[in-house]
Amino acid sequence: MSQETSKPELFGIKNSNRDFSQQESWGKNQFNNSFPASLACYMDSIGLQPVYLTLDQGLKVTQEKIEVSEIFGIKPLSPNLFFAFESDYVPYLKIVTGKLPRLDLVTLDTTSDASCLRGIEIKLTALPDNSTYKLSDDKYGCEIVTRPDTIVYLALTIVDKFQNHRDILLNYLDPVLSKVQDWASIRSILPHIVDIADCLDNLLINYINIQTPFVMQPVWKTVGKTSKLYKQCLDIFIWSNFAFTRLFFDVTKRCIQKEETIQRPMRSVIWLGRMLYDFAQTGKIHHKLIIDTLTYNTKNDKAFALNGLNTFHYMKCQELISPRVTKDEVRSIILGGGQNFLSPERRFDAIILSNPEIFDENLKQI
Repeated sequence: MSQETSKPELFGIKNSNRDFSQQESWGKNQFNNSFPASLACYMDSIGLQPVYLTLDQGLKVTQEKIEVSEIFGIKPLSPNLFFAFESDYVPYLKIVTGKLPRLDLVTLDTTSDASCLRGIEIKLTALPDNSTYKLSDDKYGCEIVTRPDTIVYLALTIVDKFQNHRDILLNYLDPVLSKVQDWASIRSILPHIVDIADCLDNLLINYINIQTPFVMQPVWKTVGKTSKLYKQCLDIFIWSNFAFTRLFFDVTKRCIQKEETIQRPMRSVIWLGRMLYDFAQTGKIHHKLIIDTLTYNTKNDKAFALNGLNTFHYMKCQELISPRVTKDEVRSIILGGGQNFLSPERRFDAIILSNPEIFDENLKQI
């Protein structure tokens, strides 16, 4: 499906805080969240549902499908849908102390005083990553790099459901988190990390039905580490807020016994536990103070990263092996010559790697 258009635009994004007829709306940082939103609209228009990764009561990630309207909170091609990229999710303002970090995408309903519908983090990821590109393409995986603000919003999506029932959160958290004598001390906090993860897991299990779509992860599949796209190259995975916790909870529980330091995934567990605990006690989350002070001698430029060898376990399915949107369909998503506004680095080594058939006859048919 394509749209007739005379100016650069992205399929489905009619109302937004970006003007796609202007080149400044096509920079790398802008494209990485606007293209996925457009891809979701396109997939919906041809009857494809993203893969929805949710958490079950056995604390395992399960896969189902989800309508794009459930992700956006409104039909994706509705004339009343407004895409606010890199914006605040205003309903959470009353929960935080200080400024609210920006989300990749906030959807709004223009008929209801521009009320916020959904807040979505977006992670556009390459398939394969550096840890899996040498494997056969049915074992390709994606690296997920998570910023601290994602942990903040993860906490907010959970506590939002308990605004009138903070005592419930406190009952789960206080027996464990009250034992921490010095949150900033590695020696003090280290023995409690698994217990913090366990009490949070108990909360998630007992309230499994309140999990919601949280992270949109489109994947784009290439031949090895080149930039040559497979014919079947694009698809979307949606992580629920509960399922997303597995990316740092599981590795924390596996590694904690071997550690005398606090690695990033462990620190993310601490951040999440502390944010929920503070809210349970005071009704507020001072997220910047938590992230800035609970560093444990590690830079807080990112929360954690998990490579494709580890994410493959959660994402493995036919849609990962053979994404459903073809590279020819990209012309139905990027419209009106918008591709001419893209400005990637032009390096000859990258160009050579993007054309592997120069050296390998077998790749000429891909």
